[in-house]
Formats: sequence, C-alpha cells, structure tokens
Amino acid sequence: MADNKKMVAQITSMEEDFAKWYTDVCVKADLIAYSSIKGCMIIRPYGYAIWENIQKILDTRFKETGHENVYMPMFIPESLLQKEKDHVAGFAPEAAWVTYGGSEKLTERICVRPTSETLFCEHFADIVKSYRDLPKLYNQWCSVVRWEKTTRPFLRSREFLWQEGHTLHATAEEARAETIQQLNVYADFHEQDLAIPVVKGPKTPSDKFAGAEDTYAIEALMHDGKALQAGTSHYFGDGFAKAFDIKFTDKNNQLAYPHQTSWGVTTRMIGGIIMTHGDDNGLVLPPAVAPIQAVIIPVQQHKEGVLDAAYALRDRLAAAGIRVKCDDSDNTPGWKYSEYEMKGVPLRIELGPRDIESNQCVIVSRVDRSKQFVSLDGIEDTVKASLTAVRDAMYAKAAANREKKTYRCKTLDEITATLAEKGPGFVKAMWCGDEACEDKVKEVTGVGSRCIPFEQEEISDVCVCCGRAAKKMVLWAVAY
Repeated sequence: MADNKKMVAQITSMEEDFAKWYTDVCVKADLIAYSSIKGCMIIRPYGYAIWENIQKILDTRFKETGHENVYMPMFIPESLLQKEKDHVAGFAPEAAWVTYGGSEKLTERICVRPTSETLFCEHFADIVKSYRDLPKLYNQWCSVVRWEKTTRPFLRSREFLWQEGHTLHATAEEARAETIQQLNVYADFHEQDLAIPVVKGPKTPSDKFAGAEDTYAIEALMHDGKALQAGTSHYFGDGFAKAFDIKFTDKNNQLAYPHQTSWGVTTRMIGGIIMTHGDDNGLVLPPAVAPIQAVIIPVQQHKEGVLDAAYALRDRLAAAGIRVKCDDSDNTPGWKYSEYEMKGVPLRIELGPRDIESNQCVIVSRVDRSKQFVSLDGIEDTVKASLTAVRDAMYAKAAANREKKTYRCKTLDEITATLAEKGPGFVKAMWCGDEACEDKVKEVTGVGSRCIPFEQEEISDVCVCCGRAAKKMVLWAVAY
C-alpha cells in the first residue's frame, strides 16, 4: 500500500491545480516527453498506441463512407497559398516558413503545411475535368505545423498529428451532405468509442474556418468546466474552386465549378480523453482506444502454478481479441496496481493461488474500482461485458458532469453570477445574430461562443446581450 500511495502522490490533485494535474498525467503516464524544440512534444509509445487505435477506428469509418487515403507534400509555395486570400490571412500569424534550401536562399518562401486546402485544390484542378470524375473523397493522415505562442501537450503544439479530409462534389447539396455526414462520424466516434458526450452545431459566422462558407463543430465539456472543440467540418462552397480555377463539364455539357469540403480531428482528442475521464490517480482510458484493455496481475507469483495460470488466461483473452498484458515483473502487486491505474487500463485482473483453486479471478474496474469475483469458465465473454460496462460508466459520468455544469441564462448579469457561484461550464443563452453582441458577451462574462446547437432550446425570446429579438440559442464557454 505504501508503494501505491507514493506513486499516486506524484500526480498533483485536480482540485489543487488542474493544469498541473494534466501535465503530470501526460508525463507520468508515459504519454509524452518534452523536446528540445520549444512547443513540440515527443509522443511516447504508450501515447502513440492510443493515437494508433484512434486512427484505426476512424480510418475504418472513413473508408466505410467511401473515402480514400492520399498524401500531399508538406511544403506549400507562398504563391500557391496566396491564391485564396481569406485562407492565407487566417493562417498567416501561425505560419512557419522555409527560406533556405541547403546553403542557398530560396527565390520563393515555402510554407510548412499548416493545412492542405491549397495543395488539394492544385491537384483537383489537374485531375477533375468531367462530372464523371466526381465526387473526389480524399483523406490524409499527416502532421501539420502552426507556430503557436502558448503550447500544452496534445491540446496545442507547434507540430501535431491529424487527419484532414478533402472532398469535391458536383453540387452544393452533395457537398453540404458530406459536411454533415463527417461531422456525425466524429460525433459518433466520440460518444461511442471515446465515451465523450458532444454538442453538434455550426459555428457563428465570426468563428468560421478561414475561407469556409459554413463551419460545424463538436464541442465537449472537460472535467474542469472548460470546452474543447473536438472536431470540425467545413463547407467551402465553390470559393476555392474559383480561386484555383477548378472546373468540370457537367451533365448538360456546361462548365461548372465544383463544391468543396474539408474536415479534421487531431491528437488533441487524447487531451480530451485525459481531461474528460481522468482522476487523481491518472488516466482513465476508454476500452476502444486503450493500448491495454485488461492487465493480469499474478498474486504470489512465486508460488507454483500461478504464472502458468496467468499466462494461460492471457492467451485465452488474446485469442478472443482482447488487448491484454500479463505483468510478470518482480514489482510488488501494490506497485503494479498503482502503475496500471496511472496508465488508465480499463480492467485489472487479479489471479492468485486461492483463485486458481476456486477456478476464479478478480476483475477490478478502473472507473470506480469495483471488484467482482468471476468464474474462469467463459472468462472471455465476462471480460468483454466488463469492458462494455466500463465504457458505459465512463459515458454516464461524463454526461452527468456536463449536465451539472450546463447553465441556462437570460442576461449577462445572470451569466456572470452563475459562473462566479458554480464555476466554469456550458452556458446556454439566446443571441440576436449580431457579432457586436457576440463580442460583448465574451468581453463582459469571459465566455465565448462555441457553436449554435442543432438541438435548439428557447431560453427566452430576446438576446442575452441587447434585448432585441433572439434568433438562436448559442452554447457559450471558456475554451481550451
């Protein structure tokens, strides 16, 4: 028990300092290490394994909806980036530039990819000539660089991993349907696989992606009451097509501009997992993306037959498709319990001499540390059911936290008073559609607009700021 307490004490309490708790978990659960390049992180094997599982699930979902993977260069000539003025203006403050190739100064600056719209547009202009060439449903897994001033592991770094979908369609209707479809793919993945409840909806006009006609987002609430934009999907209309002279011959033999989308999620999802589900003992990982779904701890492993039984159990679970590890190291059981709690392993399975005699084992849930003594007969099905129960408990806990920290307010004073009394959270309040009011809400209360939820509620019939007729309910929050 002493070892257990000593290890847990290495993590700062969430209530004491949430930001310090977060970085403690990132480092001490072996997710990341710091790099000599300021603002860049090393994703360690355990952290990268989580990303690989995320990537595998999403890649399958993308391919089920007809998308193909491609890869574009990481360098963008400045002249290409300049073709869409709103787009380049949006990314200019964060752009990283290459000015030398070897020892020679380049005749044109080259941007290190912050996003790939311009590269895809250049390629689309070369390969799309007829309506028969459409749609183009592409996705890219890569890293991008944005020269952030303030960085934090996973949430905001100067280089990060992501996927970016880029599609081209013959009509606006098809492109809009694609935009919503992929938003729903993200929402379903977060809720079903990551056990993170999200709110879906369009961003306000002032918060759209640079060059987009419409931007949609999924917003999640973290344990500390701050919001995390967990994924975005953008409808570009034909603006990029016109800027890059992408034309095709339609079914009426007329030249037309195609309509375009892009959509993406990043490694910040791992930060979202940490801040939604973690506790003072470390990570709590959703089974779908956990590198280890169940860890077997042999108890009194020096006794005859214990390790053999543990290995046999490991092999049975692995054959059933469960990601399982048997820790046969010489560390004490208490140290192992603490280690795998820190790493967020969904299930711990304890197996000792008495268990073997009784043809049973002990299963401990990472969510609530509940224990159940279960038969080794049919253990594969029992473990699978327990993993489902872990996911369900994680989602219920996250949903309860969101409900507790969601406030419905009718005035600016009410927002300010509510946040002062109850702490950060989602604020639902009405808006007239005026950007000046949107800005004033943030100036006065500190919360900014996150999205306009598809699921609307009528909190009142007037704007929370100016008292004029309200058009929409907006979700407001302090955001990462």
